[in-house]
Amino acid sequence: MQTLQEKAAEWSGVDTSDAFAIDETNLYEKLGLQTFINLSTNFYTRVFDDEEEWFRSIFASSTKEDAIRNQYEFFVQRMGGPSLFSQRKGHPALIGRHRPFPVTHKAAERWLHHMQQALDSTADIDDDSKTKMMNFFRHTAFFLVAGDELKNQSQASTCKNCKHH
Repeated sequence: MQTLQEKAAEWSGVDTSDAFAIDETNLYEKLGLQTFINLSTNFYTRVFDDEEEWFRSIFASSTKEDAIRNQYEFFVQRMGGPSLFSQRKGHPALIGRHRPFPVTHKAAERWLHHMQQALDSTADIDDDSKTKMMNFFRHTAFFLVAGDELKNQSQASTCKNCKHH
């Protein structure tokens, strides 16, 4: 059976070593806090304005401001900066935090579409950093898809033994 990381690499087309190339450079020191805030603001403006209701509905339980803060604090922490996210919310536990949401292949591709546009239109992110970040985002998105499928399988296996009256 494939691990979640192996599934993420297969589905994303991004090898694990490329996905974690973000660890070779301290992107927080290179880009600075404001760049991460700008990226997340740019991203969530696109998400909350998405023309697809099914996609917007995934984010309906959060305000745009909270979504922006959660994302940039996680990115800062994951890419070499202070542990802003963990100090405020505890361990990132990405699969657990995304568990309530339908993290499908289609949703991951839509998320990645908006992130690519946000990266391309956020000033002060050089091409090498964009490539490293997008590889990480793509791999991580499909890691979450794999986690979502595992959740759905475990729910199905619990129910197949249920007695229906």
